[in-house]
Formats: sequence, structure tokens, C-alpha cells
Amino acid sequence: MKIFVDNKINEKCNQVAIGSIEAYVKVSEENEGLWKLIDEKALEIEKNIPVKQISEIKNIEDSRNVYKIFGKDPSRYRLSSEALYRRIARGLGLYKVNNVVDINNLISLNSAYSVGTYDLDKLSGDIHFTIADEGESYAGIGKGDINIAYLPVFYDDKGKFGSTTSDSVRAMITTDTKHILMNIISFNGDAELDKYMDEACEYLQKYADGKILCKEINK
Repeated sequence: MKIFVDNKINEKCNQVAIGSIEAYVKVSEENEGLWKLIDEKALEIEKNIPVKQISEIKNIEDSRNVYKIFGKDPSRYRLSSEALYRRIARGLGLYKVNNVVDINNLISLNSAYSVGTYDLDKLSGDIHFTIADEGESYAGIGKGDINIAYLPVFYDDKGKFGSTTSDSVRAMITTDTKHILMNIISFNGDAELDKYMDEACEYLQKYADGKILCKEINK
């Protein structure tokens, strides 16, 4: 699965790298083994990382700085990874969705990168990564209409469908999903991506009966 990074992004940040995994999966709403891992990671974060220090975690800090370069306020439109960390650090815990979304969130916690997972059967044509234009929006998952102007976003032939802040309803993972694309998005190069892609593949195989079709870094 090739993701094309548009010049619109590369001209402002030449360190963009996307770790992409294409897989067949079985989506289920419960997995005790996976949630044991997530609970352990959440407890580690809650005990050791105060809310005020989250923005100083390297991969979050680097991504926040790129948001500013793009023209988006990272304190108002938070990275999905930062939002997860803040929720946990405030003692609110994580919500259960389904095994694939929960794996997505665990990889985001482990890496501090934003991670987006999409139902490939709901996408069409080539997939690109760009910066959204002024006035653009889409229906976000659980958030209503989201102003995506100046956010880094993915789009296909049908339009924008995902960002490093919040994804759209159109390509969301449901219990009917069978074919996925998981993107781990780095704004500071690809040095750490192989490690987290390997983790993601391991979790997908173990907790979602995943069959990995493709794994590559796009930039």
C-alpha cells in the first residue's frame, strides 16, 4: 500500500515518514489479553508522566512544532497521541472500542506518534497525505463536524478521511471491517518506525487474527 506524501507537506516538513501496514483482520469487541497490555501501559503513564510534561515527550513535541509550522494550534487541535496521554495522565483511563482500534491506541501510547487505522474497503483510489485547506471539514468519530483546515490529512478519490488529530466516520473501523490500513505518522524521520511497525504486526496477528499483506515506510 503506497501512501503519497504531497509536496504541500514536504515543503514545510521534510522529515515526514509514514509506517504503513496493510492487513486482513477479524474485528471483535473484547480481548482480555490485549486489554491487560493496555492497562499496564496506561498505569505506567499515569504513575510516571504528569499532564504538564506530556507536551515535552519528544515525538509529541516534534509533532506539535510541525502543527505550528502548518498554521494549526496544537493546544486547541491536539494530536491524537497527546490526547490519549492526557486522558490517561488525568486518571480517566482509556475507552474500549474494538480490538483493532485498541491496538491502534496501544501503538500510539508506545510510540507517542499519532496512529490512524482505516477500513480499506471504504476507500477508493490512491491515498495521499497533505495539508487541508481553509474551510475544509469532515464528520469526525464521536466529535461531529471537525475543522480540519491546516491539519495534516489523508485523502483518497472521495475526499479527506483522516488526520493526526481525529479521523472521519467514513473510513472508521467497525465489527464488519476485514481489510485495514494502519498508518504510524512521524514528523521527525523514520528511525523508530520499524520497531513500532513490528509491534503493530505482532499485535494484529496475536489479537486480531491478522494476516499482514504489506509493511513499508512511505515518505
